[in-house]
Formats: sequence, structure tokens, C-alpha cells
Amino acid sequence: MTMIAIQDSSRSEASAFADLVVDEAVRQAEERGWQAVRLSEVARNLELPMSVVLERFRDMDAVANAWFQRGWRAMLAEKPETFDDWPERVRIEHCLQAWFDTFAAHRRVTVQMLRTKAHLPHPHTWVPLVFDLSRTVQWLREAARLEARYGTRRAQLEEVALTSLFVAALAVWARDTSEGQRKTRHFIDKRLKRGESWMRWVPSGVKGRHKAEAQL
Repeated sequence: MTMIAIQDSSRSEASAFADLVVDEAVRQAEERGWQAVRLSEVARNLELPMSVVLERFRDMDAVANAWFQRGWRAMLAEKPETFDDWPERVRIEHCLQAWFDTFAAHRRVTVQMLRTKAHLPHPHTWVPLVFDLSRTVQWLREAARLEARYGTRRAQLEEVALTSLFVAALAVWARDTSEGQRKTRHFIDKRLKRGESWMRWVPSGVKGRHKAEAQL
């Protein structure tokens, strides 16, 4: 007897509900700015009880978190069949650009979300932001299928380098009004090419370290 896969309809409906709330919040933010959006007004426009919305989103920061999860999903989306054959630099660029492309249509609002999260008087938002940055870099490494194992010297250097790259590229992207985010793409490509030549000297793991030591 063959088992038939059954879609979890409740989970699917919850995801659709969350997307509905997030999309409405972003729509309102495009009109009046992110800080002016109120969760109660989002619920009212969607004709939803506030109590129902609060079951999923405790505040607007939670809505922003759901928005940024779309970037993670974009990085982790299905890759071309030849993806594993691409150079690491190209794989990183592909995944990183997927994050920026996800928010390109709402760049101004996305930047406003980040600035609100980074507001120093609100440690409940900027402290988690630090961990979200680390998590974003971890997902980037996973999405790009980097081979260095966690804990190795190379993996640690990759995390530092990718964190620096992401933050720097974000600063460029925040002001990038060029067609197709051309300036951001050029910046990422240039930085990755520079980093690629430098990372060639870093062992990828235990075997790589032993080989490098033998050559000295």
C-alpha cells in the first residue's frame, strides 16, 4: 500500500495569513513610512480581529522579522543543476544577490525597518538584530554550499569576511537607485573577486592545513 503525502493545510493557511499581514503592513509603509504603521490599522484594513493578528505578531518588529525571513528563503531556494560546479565566489554572489533582489521593490521600506531595529534606545530590537545578522551569514554559507566545516579556521574567516561584505553591500544597496541594482551587483562582484584571491591561501580544513604545513 502506497502512502499518499498529505499537505498540512493548517500550516499552509497560517503561512498565507502571515504573508497577508506582512504585505498589508509593507503597503501601508510605502504610503506613510514604516514607523507610522500600526498593527491595529493593519488588522482593521484586513478586516481581522486584533486578537487573531496578535496570536501571530506580538508587534511590528515581529512583522519585520517575517519580512526578512523572505530573504533567507530566497537564498535557500532551489538552485540550478550546475550550481555545485560554480566557483565559490559565484555561488556566494548568486545567493547574496537573491537576498537583495527579494526586497528590491520595497528597498526604502526595508531600510526603514532596519533603521528602526537598530535604534539604540530599543535594545529589544537591536540586540536580536546582531544575532539575526549572524544567522543570515550562516544561512548564506549554507545556501552557497561552502565546504569548510564549522569551527575550522577557514569557516571562521569566511564568517567574518561574509559579515563584512553583507554589511558593506547593504550600505551600498540602501542608496542604490540604479537600474537592476547595478551598483550593488558591481560592488559585490568586486569585493568577492578581491576576497577570492586572498582566501586561496587559507586552508579549507584539517587536510588542507596539513597540506599547507607540509609545503612550508
